[in-house]
Formats: sequence, structure tokens, C-alpha cells
Amino acid sequence: MRVLITGGAGFLGSALANALIEKGNEVLVLDDLSAGDPDRLSKRVLFHRGSVHDRPKLWTLLHGVQCVYHLAARVLVAESTLYPGEYNHVNVGGTVSLLEAMRDIGVPRLILASSGAVYGKQDAQPIAESAPPNPQSPYAVSKLAAEYYAHTIGTLWGIETVALRIFNAYGPYQQLPPSHAPVVARFMQQASGGGSLVVFSEGVQTRDFVYIDDVTAALLAAGVAEHINRQTINVGSGVATSINDLAHLVLKTTGSKSNLLYSPAENGGVLHLRADVTLAQKLLGYRTRVSLEDGLRRTLARDLRFHSR
Repeated sequence: MRVLITGGAGFLGSALANALIEKGNEVLVLDDLSAGDPDRLSKRVLFHRGSVHDRPKLWTLLHGVQCVYHLAARVLVAESTLYPGEYNHVNVGGTVSLLEAMRDIGVPRLILASSGAVYGKQDAQPIAESAPPNPQSPYAVSKLAAEYYAHTIGTLWGIETVALRIFNAYGPYQQLPPSHAPVVARFMQQASGGGSLVVFSEGVQTRDFVYIDDVTAALLAAGVAEHINRQTINVGSGVATSINDLAHLVLKTTGSKSNLLYSPAENGGVLHLRADVTLAQKLLGYRTRVSLEDGLRRTLARDLRFHSR
């Protein structure tokens, strides 16, 4: 296929682009480089710098494309509470802009990268797709709104749409912003540098950590699977891991002697978040291949940032 990935120079997008290339696809990437790095991309990927709000550029890139993977988004929960307008502009407005361009050119399928954050606080765990969304941040609201726009507009305009609600993805070269970095990357950096691992609250909160190769496999499957139009599908490991247990696994993996430093919670947060992946198994043939312990070892081996202990 000829495929376009928005946000394709980012952590997840670059892994997807390279995997698609290895399967013989023609891959175009559009990324504004606010968080991406084109050096991660295979030389066979056709990279273009730009925004999904740039309609003329989208029209040019979309000609002949059979599937769009829409990964371009702002993704920091804490930042979204400060700049909800920016998150709405990029995550919601950008999705609508892309869909309008797809309609104009006649592109038939959109795979939207959404987030498990849309569920928010839920009494029942693991969380199935039938659970009512309960977003706790502007970021989560923007992802949920993007889903609704995609499915509604897709119905009106005859575009196949699939939303994958990705839980806590991690792996080599995940972005490490100056503040509010993803917890796995942050712990790996702290452990490899000999600093304390900062655990917020008491560390009993649990998350569903899923290795990037498993997420990529789900995205690849969604690009070619039949009979999944308008579906919303969880992508996770199906395993709940406490932040305390994650910290100790990172220490074991890195061989670090760092201590755990407990700090007050940054916000109310969600105590537990674990995916029910039954639907992904049924519709995508999805199976998690990489355990958390193995995924941490792979991350350490492949990410040179963590080799300076």
C-alpha cells in the first residue's frame, strides 16, 4: 500500500513507518518536528515537514494513499491542563482538517491513534471498550472528541475509520521532555544516571504497560483488517503493574543501586488503568509478545541514552 503517517517521526510513528517499509509498503510521513526526529526513519521513508492544518500539503501527499495513520497529537496530560486550547486545536482540529482533506482526495481508510486515558476513573478493571468514557484531563477529552469526529465524519463521507485506544506504550527512544516525561523512560533515565527514582504518591497506582513492538503490530493489523469499520479497540498488555513494581523492575534491569524517592502526587490522577484486549484479539488477531521485564531489557539494550551509567 501507499500509506501516510501523520506524526510519523515521533516515538510510535517512526517505529510504525519503519515496520511498514519492511513489509514492502510505500510510506510517507508528515511531521512538524515539535517532538519527532526524522533521523529515526528508514531512508526509504518519504519524509515531509509540516502540519495537518496545511491543506495544500495534505492534498499533495494524499494522492494515491490507501490508508492514513493519524498519530500527530499533543500528548502530555499535565501540559494539557495549562493549554487546553492548543490541545483542542491540534488533537481535535487537526483530525477534522485531515478528514476533510481525505474526503477531497478520496482516501478510503483512517486509523486513529487514541488513548486509554479517555476511560478515566473506572470501577471495573480491566476496562472494556463498552465502558463509558470518563476523561480526567483536556488531553483525554481531545482524544475522545477526535474519535467521535472521526467516526461521525467517516459515516457521513464514506471513510472507513478505526480508533485504537493505546494504553501506556514504552520502548527505546521514547521522548523525554523536561517535565512530565513518561514514567518508564523517566525511571530508566534516573536509574542509568545514578539518581533517585521519583515515585509520585505511594506508588500503588497501576498502569497497563505495552511495548512499542506490540503496539506497532496492532497498528499494522488495523491497516489491513476487514470488517472493523467504526470500531474502537483497546491496545495494551492486559496486565496491571504498580508503579512501585515498575521501579523495582527498572532497578533490576539496569543494575542500578538508586533509591526510590516518594513525592506527593502531581494531581488527582487515576488510580488504576488496565486494558481488556479481548476485542483486539478477536478483530486484529492481536497477541502481546513482549512482557514488561523483557521490554525493559530491550529498551536498555537499544536506547543509547541509558548506557552512561
